[in-house]
Amino acid sequence: MFRKYLLSLCALLALAVAVSAHADAWPTPTEGDFIVKDFHFTSGETLPELRLHYRTLGKIHKGKNGKVDNAVLIMHGTGGAGTQFLNDRFAGQLFGPGQPLDAAKYFIVLPDGIGHGKSSKPSDGLRMKFPHYDYDDMVLADYRLLTEKLKVDHLRLVMGTSMGGMHSWVWGETYPDFMDALMPLASLPVEIAGRNRMFRRMFMDAIRNDPEWNHGDYAKQPRGLADALHILMIMGSVPLQWQKDYPTRDAADKYLEDRIAALMKEDDANDCLYQVDASRNYDPQPKLAAIKAPLLAVNSADDQINPPELGILEREIKHVARGRAVVIPISDATHGHSTHTWAAVWKDHLVELLAQSSNEP
Repeated sequence: MFRKYLLSLCALLALAVAVSAHADAWPTPTEGDFIVKDFHFTSGETLPELRLHYRTLGKIHKGKNGKVDNAVLIMHGTGGAGTQFLNDRFAGQLFGPGQPLDAAKYFIVLPDGIGHGKSSKPSDGLRMKFPHYDYDDMVLADYRLLTEKLKVDHLRLVMGTSMGGMHSWVWGETYPDFMDALMPLASLPVEIAGRNRMFRRMFMDAIRNDPEWNHGDYAKQPRGLADALHILMIMGSVPLQWQKDYPTRDAADKYLEDRIAALMKEDDANDCLYQVDASRNYDPQPKLAAIKAPLLAVNSADDQINPPELGILEREIKHVARGRAVVIPISDATHGHSTHTWAAVWKDHLVELLAQSSNEP
């Protein structure tokens, strides 16, 4: 859900031209599914078969010690999927020849988290009977995908955007010897509280308090989903860019109407509830000192979900032995919370991190 909002027709055409010009910059991904039998969730619930969908680019390489030395895990944000990285803004900046994560050198893994994309989710049929997963479940599922299905026993880099950024912190302290480097984007390493928790609660209440939701047994998407999406749009908004892109009342109204109409066709209320609720137990702060690998956290100053005035990132990064934090100033190149997907803005920091961690044992 924290994905870039609907572009205008002209912008879409321009993007299509750019993608067609650069689509050959990265190889076509290989897609697959991994079925985990009898998956146990932290809630105590189980699922007889958990389907995890994934995409990979490149080939595995093993070092002299026999371990994989070129695997990169990239995790998406809330409501997203691995496909969100396969565009000119991200893959076109990172995965091509000579670029920081050149797919000819790296084995890149783009999973769909539990409850997202083509992985198992409530809208597959269980609706509100689907297990109530959290971030620990999602990280464990990705770990099993890597180790059991893809035979990856070590990661060169763990990277994630938004929710995936939060997963990166969890990865670092849960499997501290499994990676050479970590790069969480658009996230904070503390319990979700304050305004962040309040907007998530408002999002969920907008759906659950709508009689049309009917405890998850609806025939069509409830109107409460639209109310929830309005809240999400405000939190993910980009004041500087939106003022330039929609400078009149009519332009702003049209964008809002078109965006909500599109999302109502794409999203499912139960899936959205689970996706937002999955953050309820997230709190890596007490174990930050367990992170061993170099970690570079990158946020942007116009991110209204993780606003810089809180000072949380600067305070907590001190607890990470080899941690460093960067907050990118607002500019014409930043896009609010979604700056995490505009790799041109921060890829130089990625290059620095890869160089710093290149001699990790």
